[in-house]
Amino acid sequence: MDNPAHKRILIIDDDLHFSQVLARSLERQGHQTAVAASGDEALQAAQDLKPQWVTLDLRLEQESGLGLIGRLKQQHPDCRIVMLTGYASIPTAVEAVKLGAHNYLHKPATLQELIAAFDDSGQTQEPLPDNSSVMSVERLEWEHIQRVLNEQQGNISATARVLNMHRRTLQRKLQKYAPR
Repeated sequence: MDNPAHKRILIIDDDLHFSQVLARSLERQGHQTAVAASGDEALQAAQDLKPQWVTLDLRLEQESGLGLIGRLKQQHPDCRIVMLTGYASIPTAVEAVKLGAHNYLHKPATLQELIAAFDDSGQTQEPLPDNSSVMSVERLEWEHIQRVLNEQQGNISATARVLNMHRRTLQRKLQKYAPR
């Protein structure tokens, strides 16, 4: 694996078929992969592989993927984690990012969408369709803030308390235009 574009990728998902298909697709592009179905397997595989990228399912058989984010980041602080889930919601996306996930995608995601989710440049290998269901993390956060603000009848201080955010930080976020 001399090519810096090729990554060590850990796939954590309890759907064995999905994991194997994703691993084969990534390996065809030159990446090195490992697959884990549980938290314990994931931590052991992470220690062996030393992943640069991690795909993590939100709902594993016996546990939440959210609980693994901190433990994986503790082992490998520089690894990028993309949360993949069939149960996408704004609150879980915001929570995943707060815990250290790099991005959050709703299944099914294409291989190009997944690789783009790890990238900082925003460049994708193929253009995404205009009707793509993938939202930016900033957009998910903005929508979550708007929902909580609405639930608090527009009260900034109450909203900041619910979001566990400083009131001035919340005010700055509200003054910005809605991200795409």
